[in-house]
Amino acid sequence: MSSDTIIKSPRDWREAPNLRDYEAARADFSWEAARRELEGLPDNLGLNIAHEAVDRHASGPKRDQPAIRCLGKKGDVREFTYGELSALSNRFANALQRVGAGKGDRVYVMAGRIPELYIAALGALKNRSVFCPLFSAFGPEPVRSRLAIGQARVLVTTESLYERKISRLRSSLPFLESVLLIGEAGKSTNAPGTHDYHRLLNQCSDRFSIAATAPEDVALLHFTSGTTGTPKGAVHVHEAVVAHHATGKLALDLHPGDVFWCTADPGWVTGASYGVIAPLTNGVTSIVDEAGFDPDRWYGILQNHKVSVWYTAPTAIRMLMKAGSALARKYDLHALRFLASVGEPLNPEAVVWGKETFGLPFHDNWWQTETGGIMIANFASMNIKPGSMGRPLPGVEAAIVRKKSNGTVEAIQEPNVEGELALRPGWPSMFRGYWNEPQRYEKCFAGGYYLTGDLARRDADGYYWFVGRKDDVIKTSGHLVGPFEVESALMEHKAVAEAGVIGKPDPVAMEIVKAFVSLKEGYAESEDLRRELLGFARTRLGAAVAPKQIDFVAALPRTRSGKIMRRLLKARELGLPEGDLSTLETSEE
Repeated sequence: MSSDTIIKSPRDWREAPNLRDYEAARADFSWEAARRELEGLPDNLGLNIAHEAVDRHASGPKRDQPAIRCLGKKGDVREFTYGELSALSNRFANALQRVGAGKGDRVYVMAGRIPELYIAALGALKNRSVFCPLFSAFGPEPVRSRLAIGQARVLVTTESLYERKISRLRSSLPFLESVLLIGEAGKSTNAPGTHDYHRLLNQCSDRFSIAATAPEDVALLHFTSGTTGTPKGAVHVHEAVVAHHATGKLALDLHPGDVFWCTADPGWVTGASYGVIAPLTNGVTSIVDEAGFDPDRWYGILQNHKVSVWYTAPTAIRMLMKAGSALARKYDLHALRFLASVGEPLNPEAVVWGKETFGLPFHDNWWQTETGGIMIANFASMNIKPGSMGRPLPGVEAAIVRKKSNGTVEAIQEPNVEGELALRPGWPSMFRGYWNEPQRYEKCFAGGYYLTGDLARRDADGYYWFVGRKDDVIKTSGHLVGPFEVESALMEHKAVAEAGVIGKPDPVAMEIVKAFVSLKEGYAESEDLRRELLGFARTRLGAAVAPKQIDFVAALPRTRSGKIMRRLLKARELGLPEGDLSTLETSEE
């Protein structure tokens, strides 16, 4: 153990952790046993995520327990019991059938953290449709591309989002048959070519019988960015619920009676897996906050709703650190029992700050859109090495690997050697493919491993440490941004000849998106043009994806085959060694 390890003892536990002995849990664990903790559909009709999340609780002693407590931006609170959430999601499933959507049809939902999103997600899963969440802060182009890739049949969104981002795209989306609009402040809407969400649900029965659902039936479609080409749609199946339930219990230490708050937006995989599914399958009360980040509001929520388990992002933690510990101490946060973090590496200072400020350290964990659930974690009973991702979940076999010259993959046995983080396939929430891209999927596997694309090392105690991305994907404020998507949008501007995009280190967001742009003949660099390009990108891509900085360059470095050398752009930006330039295109050629 390193000298800065945070040592915990049983006296520190507010209640006994679900995972008390790591080695014993790994030895005894099986996914088959984890599956038996769930109920399955009546009459042996299979396994359905929504049944495990709400219906089995609604037919039992948790029927009148709050399932989600939704906090509005203006202070209003709406609470839904498991029984009410079951009935409302039944209405939505019936509404989907009324508009002709059935098994396998893609139902996209783009909305903020409002009750209708959670009802739609569960109702789509009951209908055996494929739930596809979209981040509401995306600009029109990311929205259009994701709707097109999955050929959305139904879209659920709010009236304002539809007006700003969808209405002008309808002609380019011929497969989008039905749009269900949520009126502002619960009011009805009459936008042409749409259905009023609330009016439609009120016309439908609150009874619904889930049809036979095979564990391998497609349930979820989550999009993630790549370095080249279009975004990738990671396909997950109903059996993923086994991992959602088990990891909520083991990695997040959810107990009966907990009040749980996952701050992630449901438009991303964390907000779906651990903002919707895992807390519900574990039968706890989940806080849903519609508003954005605000330190006072967040501490008020933790205090007033007696949150016991809090799952948030490193960017948010660093922003709370910036606000100061004195602010946190104004609030009564004694209900907090377990703090966890995900989305990007959590710096050691943040772990220690949690211990000093709340009396509890933040427990970092690691997973990806493709894994569907937490794979490596710092557990409640485990000593923490600040900066480490932790150790693999029971049932998850991780390794550090390297590719040999002959193309094969071998596991690195020595500790503290950098390589690619890899996982043995077989856990239930492993993605089953990229939507309609089998070759892209196959490239993720070699030598019996799923290759994550993340570089890491494993120390002598079996703790894993994140090193960086193997590719050029940018991690900014917990979101993955593909440089190709940003470059493509910039090149739509009349002044831009070519663009190259990198991630630039940032003390709060971990990385920000920075673009390098060369201009077409007839255009000259200026501050006005820079501002115009920043605004253009923000309008096209949305604030979460658009570059925060733009530099003008005469030409971008390219390989002889014409590929932009983002590695070289980054090295020059950060003053790092430029490395091998043998493939660099030169002016003499």
